[in-house]
Amino acid sequence: MSEKKKQRMYDQDVSGDGLHSIQKVIEPPRETSRPVIKYVLIGVSVLFLFVMLILPLIVVVVNALSDGWAAYQEAVLDEYTVKALMLTLLATVTAVAVNTIFGVFSAYLLSKFYFRGRQVLASLIDIPFSISPVIAGLVFILTFGNIGWMGDFLKAHDIKIVFAVPGVVLATIFVTFPFVFRELFPVLNAQGKDEEEAAALMGAGGFTIFRRITFPHIKWALLYGVILCTARAMGEFGAVSVISGHLRGKTNTLPLHVEILYNEFNTTAAFAVSSILVLLAVLILIARNLVEWKKK
Repeated sequence: MSEKKKQRMYDQDVSGDGLHSIQKVIEPPRETSRPVIKYVLIGVSVLFLFVMLILPLIVVVVNALSDGWAAYQEAVLDEYTVKALMLTLLATVTAVAVNTIFGVFSAYLLSKFYFRGRQVLASLIDIPFSISPVIAGLVFILTFGNIGWMGDFLKAHDIKIVFAVPGVVLATIFVTFPFVFRELFPVLNAQGKDEEEAAALMGAGGFTIFRRITFPHIKWALLYGVILCTARAMGEFGAVSVISGHLRGKTNTLPLHVEILYNEFNTTAAFAVSSILVLLAVLILIARNLVEWKKK
């Protein structure tokens, strides 16, 4: 076969069927799924969210107002409810403040410095994620209670932690321990440390480097971690239930107060107090969505 004939056959392939074959390979595959499958999946998701999330919230509000506004107001403004709310806010603010400071320091340490035992320390911070809050409360009792290994020391110095407000705060700090750290660590780790090192070589101080370089990168992640920590602290039940002793008006937080009211068959008041937690949860959800929108 002559060279001219070979060239003519090649040109026909490129301009004809060969070109179409190449186009078929390059073109993205068309959507073959039927639209009905998409709408069925959307419907199932919406139904699940309605049954599991929206419907329970509606039930709480409806039952809270079932006996009228006067009964609702009486339950919400009750002396024990107000004290439980104050203790919940105290434990939440303290836990968020402590864990924010610890989270920033530990995330900065583990992302900017490399040392032996670094992974072990990161794993220890995640311990509250892996154990039950009830077990955590029991551990605190065995540590700081009268039968604990620090019991004699605390009793000798008239320090009361178990069945007292410090125990409630301590348990809340423990269960919310990793939230801020876990939001900051991936951001700082991805940022690296080239910018900080360059600023240090130019004579910038440590606080100036953090304020002008590090903090702008982590501010939204930090705020998001604070919001998650706040939500978890306000709703904590297990560890606080074990270590508080359920002392009404003294060591009861809002979730514990709701349990007591429900066990006393005072369901209207229980739902009324629950509505406070629902309202706080909605506010936190709005704040979280705003932060996510700002991060984009």
